[in-house]
Amino acid sequence: MGDDNTNPETLVKTAQTTFRIIEALKTLDGATVTTIANHLDLPKSSTYNYLKTLEHEGYIVSDGQKYELGLRFLDLGAYARQKKGLYRVAKPELRTVAEETGELVNLLVEENGLGTFLVRERGPDAVNIDSYSGQCIHLHTTALGKTILAHLSPEWRNKIINRHGLPPKTDQTITDRETLLDELEEIRQNEVAYDREERIKGLHCVAVPIFQNDRISSAISVSGPISRMDEEQIQKNILPQLRHVANIIELNQTYS
Repeated sequence: MGDDNTNPETLVKTAQTTFRIIEALKTLDGATVTTIANHLDLPKSSTYNYLKTLEHEGYIVSDGQKYELGLRFLDLGAYARQKKGLYRVAKPELRTVAEETGELVNLLVEENGLGTFLVRERGPDAVNIDSYSGQCIHLHTTALGKTILAHLSPEWRNKIINRHGLPPKTDQTITDRETLLDELEEIRQNEVAYDREERIKGLHCVAVPIFQNDRISSAISVSGPISRMDEEQIQKNILPQLRHVANIIELNQTYS
């Protein structure tokens, strides 16, 4: 988590362009020089130079025409994740919940106003969805993200909404600021959040917060198809397990 007080005058334009190109390669799932230049409205010649520099440094690969992100980023991501003590204490606990519920279990952290899946464990009946460890998402679109938003300071929460907006992922996504704030107040009081097809059609999710030193550090959830994630199942089986595991993770990350 963190605040964004960067002075625009201190930003390095060439570095910004480099990262825009990296993000474009991800968005486009690989692309030619021309496609990337058109996508970012950059000169083709300078785009080519950026790509060749990234390729020389080992961060992207090319078949002579199309450029793609290289596995060097996997090394950096794995290193960053291992540095977080939360990952080490949470992973075995999430594995237990996944095995017992059979569903997909997730742990999300907030960084720079977005949510990042730090841990994902699949139970034997878990559905396949378009998510993976390391993926960044808008916080308002998931039970996990809403849990975190609910427990952030009002100042940081407002900066996140102002910076990233409330774009829809499905027709169930909350895109109205006041509606979201009302729900966040309810989540803060009950310490549980729900996602009813707000990010992925057909998927329900329930999440609870994890605190460290009285501050929100992350959230954990169980996700599954509507047919298996009914209210009785959530209240009787899933929610008690999530709260139990959240308590264990809180203790372990504080005292380990």
